[in-house]
Amino acid sequence: MSAEEDSTETEDATPSEDESASAKLFGEWSVTDIDYTDPSTERYITVTPIAHTMGRHAGKQFQKSEISVVERLINRLMQTDENTGDKQKVMGITQDAFEIVHERTDENPIQVLVSAVENSAPREETVRLKYGGISVPKAVDVAPQRRVDQALKFIADGVYSDSFKTPTDAEDALANQLISAANDDVSAYAVNQKEEKERVAAAAR
Repeated sequence: MSAEEDSTETEDATPSEDESASAKLFGEWSVTDIDYTDPSTERYITVTPIAHTMGRHAGKQFQKSEISVVERLINRLMQTDENTGDKQKVMGITQDAFEIVHERTDENPIQVLVSAVENSAPREETVRLKYGGISVPKAVDVAPQRRVDQALKFIADGVYSDSFKTPTDAEDALANQLISAANDDVSAYAVNQKEEKERVAAAAR
């Protein structure tokens, strides 16, 4: 076999950019043509067809922003006593929730998740400053990466509060949270928490 033939076979075996772009999350949902309405968080809301990277990002600081927002949500949902370490179970819950979101909205659930994160990300929060032994709250802007972190935390907390020791299944609770947050509904736990943080920060300006 000549060197040219060998290099040709290697190129054929390597997936093209078009093939990578056509890959779908859970084999069903397209990761292309996702609309972002918040330019400040767009860089930190990554969408890929991979839902489990085997922790490859864990050793590098801030590498989490290169991981799919879907996997980041899954990791957040695992941070409870019941689901700790059971990633396959939580992936199944997320996949079922995406099916429910699609049935109710007729939209790509990844787009719904991105919109939910954008609507749940607080722009301001408070920190405590000490002046002569007196603690004073001070309003500060939230970094874009922290905004995404906070939004995912609020969504996961809302799912847990809605499904723990209640008749509501986890997948239904997740679907409800995503749809409500994507619609910027204040009754959604994540949006409510964002509004509360911004209200407290506004009072501390």
